[in-house]
Amino acid sequence: MAKLVKSSRRLWPALFTLAGCALLVLLGVWQLHRLTWKQHVIGQIETRARAGPETLPAQETWPSLRPDDYDYRHVRTQGQFENDKETLVLHPSGSEPGYHVLTPLRLTSGGYVIVNRGFVPARLKDQSTRREGLIEGGTVITGLMRRPEARSFFTPQDDPAKGQWFTRDPEPIARHLGLTPAAPFLIDADVSPVPGNWPRGGTAVLKLPNNHLSYAITWFTLAAALFGTFAAYAWKNRTRPA
Repeated sequence: MAKLVKSSRRLWPALFTLAGCALLVLLGVWQLHRLTWKQHVIGQIETRARAGPETLPAQETWPSLRPDDYDYRHVRTQGQFENDKETLVLHPSGSEPGYHVLTPLRLTSGGYVIVNRGFVPARLKDQSTRREGLIEGGTVITGLMRRPEARSFFTPQDDPAKGQWFTRDPEPIARHLGLTPAAPFLIDADVSPVPGNWPRGGTAVLKLPNNHLSYAITWFTLAAALFGTFAAYAWKNRTRPA
């Protein structure tokens, strides 16, 4: 009878330990799969961004473009900036808070694409403080095609009436400015000389965080720790006198 009671004491902890270890191992394996996926994405980004600029996709293809197929593609296009429709999107991170300068480019081939010309610090928010950096007349732009910026749970709502924008999403900006037809993507302009040095291009982040290996090791370590704790518990109960 004592042996039966002792066995039942170990049964439920054993089942919970087995289930817990299985879950932790599955999470670790899932992170290894994520690691492989992230390495592929990073390699794809670097290949696209470092390639020579190609022609911007034609306007008639825009509706069928998939972000995964074009994101970070290096392109060249030409047109004329509509500087009076410049839009500033808050860029709070980094050593100095400031804004992304998004300016519609009226394409020579027709239609509009919104170009992220680069970063300006908050002290240069007013366009009048950097008028020498405005590009007038026809121009050629090279940069990276970018998918619309995703909005997180913590992202404030945009307030177009007050000129307050928090995401680089071309669709609502184009709608507010009355741009039609407008590309469903942005172009992050390359670094290039600008009179007055502002805005500064090359804002696209090419180095994505990749912590999946450390996450996987954490889950596997937790699984080993849980198993070790149960093994110590079972050994202690096995040697304890009835």
